[in-house]
Amino acid sequence: MAGRAGRPSRGRADPSLFTPPESAQPLATRMRPRRLDDVVGQEQLLGPGSALRTAIESGTVGSMIFWGPPGTGKTTLALLIAQYTDRAFVPFSAVTEGVPRVREIVAEAEDRLATTGRGTILFVDEIHRLNTAQQDAFLPHVERGTITLVGATTENPSFEINGALLSRSRVFVLRPLTPESIAAVIVRAVAHREHGLGALQLTMDDDAALLIATEADGDARRALTAVEAAASHVGPNGRITAAVAREAMQLRFARHDKAGEEHFNLLSAYHKSLRGSDPQGALYWMARMLEGGEDPMTIFRRAIAMAAEDVGLADPNALQLAVAARDAYHMLGAPEGYLPLAEMTIYLATAPKSNSAKAALGAALAAARDTPAEPVPLHIRNAPTPLMKELGYGKGYQYAHDDPDAYLPQEYLPERLRDTVLYQPGRFGFERDIAKRLAWWAELKHKARDDAQP
Repeated sequence: MAGRAGRPSRGRADPSLFTPPESAQPLATRMRPRRLDDVVGQEQLLGPGSALRTAIESGTVGSMIFWGPPGTGKTTLALLIAQYTDRAFVPFSAVTEGVPRVREIVAEAEDRLATTGRGTILFVDEIHRLNTAQQDAFLPHVERGTITLVGATTENPSFEINGALLSRSRVFVLRPLTPESIAAVIVRAVAHREHGLGALQLTMDDDAALLIATEADGDARRALTAVEAAASHVGPNGRITAAVAREAMQLRFARHDKAGEEHFNLLSAYHKSLRGSDPQGALYWMARMLEGGEDPMTIFRRAIAMAAEDVGLADPNALQLAVAARDAYHMLGAPEGYLPLAEMTIYLATAPKSNSAKAALGAALAAARDTPAEPVPLHIRNAPTPLMKELGYGKGYQYAHDDPDAYLPQEYLPERLRDTVLYQPGRFGFERDIAKRLAWWAELKHKARDDAQP
């Protein structure tokens, strides 16, 4: 039914879905695409033969979630799905509406389906804000097909939406728009007479369009808001220069959510750049987090962990420098404190790398779990009482400093773990010296064993 209804309306606007242009309506709303072919960007979802485009054009869409940054077309796609499949479009606010409104929507959808055969698209913007009761209220009606749920979110749905609802929905990931795509949106808006700014007969310099397209951070809505502000500034027949565009953009804030997935993405990018010995990348992601308002202590905590995990004993000074840089920031504050942060970042990125300490810790914990009851060898037990000495505690222990080389071969592991190797030194930096010492001590131990043979 939906497919049959969708074909005649393909490529044509449904007046009930798109409010006629009005002077009070924002430019970004007026310029919403009215056909799939008008959508700029998201080729991975809407290119010819793609799964989503085929489903929309055939009218066979099911419940789905659009996940992506602001201004990438999530609401527009929901409106186009309703248009192409000839279904009613019903918005729901996860912030201001509750379960009683869900019941009303479901009742209306059931009546609509029974009387007209027309389905319902229930659009939930910011679906990650749905509470558990709201999600549970939607679930049975999604299962029965009474409503087709289309959600939009900037947060990772696998963290924010319960498994039952998520398993009944397809997730489509929208990418930030490229500057080229946003520039195309800007040019169209400036020229379009019916819904855009064409009637103002504006002139827009190329470098002004490029500046807005670049600084919009992949957000078409943000770009069009800036264009509308610039147009208001210069007036009819005016010229939008780069200076005007810059003023219209005001202060550009980097996209960084200190609590959401992007927070962890940026921290991950920073850590992996440090581990990968790329100071350029590490500095960039550090700066992105600072510009986005991240607490520098969060960056320091990640760097200190990285110094122990990924530099380790290849350069023992790395951990000391990371802790010192954190303390220096506490003393200096921002912005002077950013200097030790940058110095630490460069040092960690260019230091020799080794995860031998992490590997040794993992091996030691595994051995401890596998042998939780192994007794401590008698010769390395403490013997504070006469009874303990009579029982052999501490008997045969050799004090390493009695030897000129401060090393006397003896066993320190339980008998069951004798000769187990938990720590393997890396090949770089300070660990090359450690490897030489370990090899020398191993040679002395083998010699002592050979000498002890009858």
